[in-house]
Amino acid sequence: MSYRLYVRPLPPYADSEENRENCLFNWVLYDAGGDTQAQGNNDSRSTVEQTLSQNGLEDVLLTGLIPGDEAVFCLADIPARQSRFINQALPYAVEEQVAQDIDDVHLALGQHSQEGYRVAAVDRSRMAHWWALFNGWQHTRLDALYPDAALLPVTEGGWTICLDGDSAMMVSDRGEWLSMRSANLEMFAHTLATPSSEDVTAEVPIVIYGTEAGLEEHQTILSQLMVPGRLSVRQEALQLMPLELLAHAHHHHLCQPINLCQRSFSVNGGKASPLKPWKPLIAVAAVWFVVQIALEAGMGFYYKQQAETLKQEAMSVYRGAFPEDQRTHAGNVRRVIEGQLRVAGTQGPDADFVALMKYTGQQYAKVSSTGSVRFNSINYSQSRGELVVDVRAQNYDSLSALRNGLTGQGLNARIGSVVNESSGARGRLTVSGG
Repeated sequence: MSYRLYVRPLPPYADSEENRENCLFNWVLYDAGGDTQAQGNNDSRSTVEQTLSQNGLEDVLLTGLIPGDEAVFCLADIPARQSRFINQALPYAVEEQVAQDIDDVHLALGQHSQEGYRVAAVDRSRMAHWWALFNGWQHTRLDALYPDAALLPVTEGGWTICLDGDSAMMVSDRGEWLSMRSANLEMFAHTLATPSSEDVTAEVPIVIYGTEAGLEEHQTILSQLMVPGRLSVRQEALQLMPLELLAHAHHHHLCQPINLCQRSFSVNGGKASPLKPWKPLIAVAAVWFVVQIALEAGMGFYYKQQAETLKQEAMSVYRGAFPEDQRTHAGNVRRVIEGQLRVAGTQGPDADFVALMKYTGQQYAKVSSTGSVRFNSINYSQSRGELVVDVRAQNYDSLSALRNGLTGQGLNARIGSVVNESSGARGRLTVSGG
């Protein structure tokens, strides 16, 4: 289960490294379900760390809250959408809204709204101080730094005010935060109650949070906020300290604060990713991989189409040769044809007299064209299926050529009773089915 620790320093704030150990904090520990597991007031850093250690907690996300008047809310009207161009244009977009040299200001970019990008501006040296104050706590990992007033729950169309002793934290529905003395709320109320010439007069809702004692103490000031027809004020009594209201609003996403831990003060310590030098190569490899996959998929589809075309052509030829065969299809046509050829090879040609005479006559015509072979007599045995031919040739090679030609036709041919004479060779050629 993940835990989040909200820590808010108490004045007077330690301005030097030597005094940081003496700084006191209000803190509250939330679990993943948003329930408070522990809290403390006016505790030192060591006390908070000891509490985490006693509960066996490690790697707790630490959220530090700095005074709201340490950061200035700005709006940046930047038409760009890519983060690189936005960061380049950001200093120029808010330079006139910051009352100091922009090079000495740390800028944190927030969400985009209809008015532009929300921006928090903090003096760079002060930001370094707050970073050092909250970074490196035992059993924790710094996750974010926020102006405390920015974590107030937003009131739609109006303002939220939280009384905190002699101070008041405020936030508007567009995310603008303010911190001022409670005594100045009357002046602030008159500012809200006076509409501009372009605005349509309407009631501005204001929700005021505070402990019962705090609301009672500032009742005279709060009564000045009651401007009938312009301000609609509602008071909410807190049973706990203001920090718990801020933690509750942040955990339940009732606010849109700007995390100050950006750029050189990011949670990664401003260190570049170890993969950054390899990003161009990774991008090229990713593009190549996508192109290769697309090419392989395209070739696979092409070859599949070609295979289907060849199957159709093969079946068209087969149907033309065997129109009555309806059981053969593209999946088994090869096996069927191989079986038919195998059967035909084992059976050989028809072994009747006409067939044997046909094949023997064809081979005789080929060999006798040279005048080297002559048939003297022909006998046929129907019972044995053999054709016996008395053959005379100039030499044995001619007899062998006649036999080989018949064998090449798939018949069984053999020569017997060969006699070599001065005029040539004679023998008996026996031909039967293969």
